Amino acid sequence: MNQSAMLETELAPLFTVNAPFQFPVNFREGFVKYWPIVSLVLLLLTLPAILVFLGIGAALMPVSFLGGIGSGIGYTVTMILSVIGLVLGALALPGLFNRKRSGWVLSYYAQLLSILSSLFSFSIIGILLGLLFLMLLFQVRDYYR
Repeated sequence: MNQSAMLETELAPLFTVNAPFQFPVNFREGFVKYWPIVSLVLLLLTLPAILVFLGIGAALMPVSFLGGIGSGIGYTVTMILSVIGLVLGALALPGLFNRKRSGWVLSYYAQLLSILSSLFSFSIIGILLGLLFLMLLFQVRDYYR
């Protein structure tokens, strides 16, 4: 068993049976049905902004080190994690539309990277929302084969 599968096995009970609350079944079913569509629309709508962000972000990367080595490295790591998470989210779409386990796994990895990115940028709200979305992902995991 690889490291990521072990982490998934460890996290599953925390976000399902031991979770602070369970999402209602009809909400979970609606999420599984509509999330791929919503995700695709959001990806298409944010694509121009993401391209601008990457261009400006790359231009500002050297300037980010003026705040100190820690802020520069944090900015750089956050940028890299965001791009990787975005790519994983896009790659997950075909699997999510077909309710395949591979789509769920890619969404799971993208969400872990999002939470890690929020940790690097010290975004408490980002961490909390990421954990909430991760809990929803684990509670709909059985819908994907």
